[in-house]
Amino acid sequence: MASSARPALWWVRRDFRLADNPALQAAIDEGEAVLPLFVLDPVLLASAGRARRAWLFAALHALDTDLQEAGGPGLSVVHGRPADTVTRVSRACEAGTVHISADFAPYGRGRDERVQRALAEHGIELRRTGSPYAVAPGTLMNRGSTPFQVFSPFHRAWTEHGVHKPAPGVRADAIDWLKADDRADIEGPDPDLADRAGEQPARQSWQAWLNRDSEGVADYARLHDFPGADATSHLSIALRWGHLHPRTVLADLAPLRSKGSLALARQIAWRDFYADTLFHRPDAVTQPVKPEFKRMPTDEPEPGTTAAERLAAWQEGRTGYPLIDAGMRQLQVENWMHNRIRMVVASFLIKDLHISWEHGAAFFMTHLRDGDVAQNQLNWQWVAGCGTDPAPYFRIFNPIKQSEKFDPRGTYIRRYVPELADVADEHLHEPWLAPGGVPRGYPPPIVDHAAERKKALDRYAVVKG
Repeated sequence: MASSARPALWWVRRDFRLADNPALQAAIDEGEAVLPLFVLDPVLLASAGRARRAWLFAALHALDTDLQEAGGPGLSVVHGRPADTVTRVSRACEAGTVHISADFAPYGRGRDERVQRALAEHGIELRRTGSPYAVAPGTLMNRGSTPFQVFSPFHRAWTEHGVHKPAPGVRADAIDWLKADDRADIEGPDPDLADRAGEQPARQSWQAWLNRDSEGVADYARLHDFPGADATSHLSIALRWGHLHPRTVLADLAPLRSKGSLALARQIAWRDFYADTLFHRPDAVTQPVKPEFKRMPTDEPEPGTTAAERLAAWQEGRTGYPLIDAGMRQLQVENWMHNRIRMVVASFLIKDLHISWEHGAAFFMTHLRDGDVAQNQLNWQWVAGCGTDPAPYFRIFNPIKQSEKFDPRGTYIRRYVPELADVADEHLHEPWLAPGGVPRGYPPPIVDHAAERKKALDRYAVVKG
C-alpha cells in the first residue's frame, strides 16, 4: 500500500528487470503512482562501445515491452544530463521521491551525488535501495577495519556474511504507471538481439543451463576452463545489465550443493570483490593498485611503431598463435569471450608484446557486451600483476601449452580460425611446425614466446628493484 500521496520515480540504471528489484519495490511502497525512467546520459553513451550501445537499446526495448504488458505506458526514456533530466521529470510528475539501486563505480557515485543535490533543492529525496551486487561494496572489512586486499579472506568473510534472499516479486499489473511528457522514442533493437536482451530471455537461458544434463552446472567445475565445451553459464551479460540479480542466481544455486554450484558462487564472490576494490580505490580505473608498477617499461603503440603493428595484430586475431587468435576473433564476432581465454590473451598482450594493460582493457571495454569497469580493469590488473590480489608477474601464460591443455582437439580454435580447419591435431597448436608450414592465409608467429618471456622478466626486475 502506498505511504505517500505523491508519485514516485523509479530511475533505471543497471536493473533492467521487474523481479527481485528492491528499488522498484521501494518506489511502489512510497508513491501513489510510479514513473519508470531511463536517462540517456551523453557521458555514458560516449564511453560505451558499439556492442554495449546495441545491447542497451535492446534492453530498453525489452523493459519497455514488459512494462506495457503490465498495463502501463512503458518506459520513459529521456535524453540529457542526469542532474537536469531526473530533476525536471520528477518535478513535472510532482514526485516526492526518486528510487535507485546504489551505484558504487566512480562515475556513478559522482553522478548520483550531483542528482541528489539537484533534487534536494526542490524538496525531492533520492533514495538508494539495494545494489547490483550480492554483498554491496564497502560492507565487508578485515579485522583491522580496512578493505580486503586478497580474495581468499574476502571470500571467507563474504560466505560468513551471507546474502539476502531474493526480494518478493511485484504485481506490475496492479501499479498505476506514469510516463514522462518529453520521453523519446526507443530505438528499435538489433534484430540479432531482439530475443536475447531482457529479463525474460536471461531467466530462460539461466534456467535452461541449470537444468542441462551435460555441460551445465553439474559439469561447471570440471569444464568451465575448456572453451571448446559450452559449459559456462554466460551470466556475465545478464548480471552486467541487471536482467538477473546475483541474489537470484545464488538462491537457485544454494540447494544444489555441488562442486559446480560452489565454483559458480565463487565467481559471484569475485565479482563482488572487484567491485569492493574499485569502491575503495577508484583510481584503479587508470592507475595500478601497486604503484611500483608505474616503473614497468612498456612498448607504447605509437603510430608507425612495431608496438602499434603488434597491437593491431592482437586486436585482429592474426598473431600466429591459434588460441590467441581464436579468442580475439570470438570477441569481434560475439562481443564476448570465454573467461580462460580472456586471461590468456591478456597475458600475451602484456608479457609477450610488452604493451601496457590499459590498451587491452580499453579494447575490451569497446567490444564486450558485458563490459563492466570494475571487473574489466581489475581483471586486467590481475593478469598484469599490478592489482589487488594479483597473479605474480612471473606467471606468464604459455599460449602453446594453454592451447594444448584447454583446447586439445582444437574444437574452439577451428570454430573461430577457419584457416586452421584442416591442420592435423598434432600441429594445430604450433602450425608453423606442420609439413609445409602455416596454411595459406594464416600468419606465422609475430614473436617468439620463449624470448619474449625472458624480456618480460628482465623488465620486471626494474619493478622489483
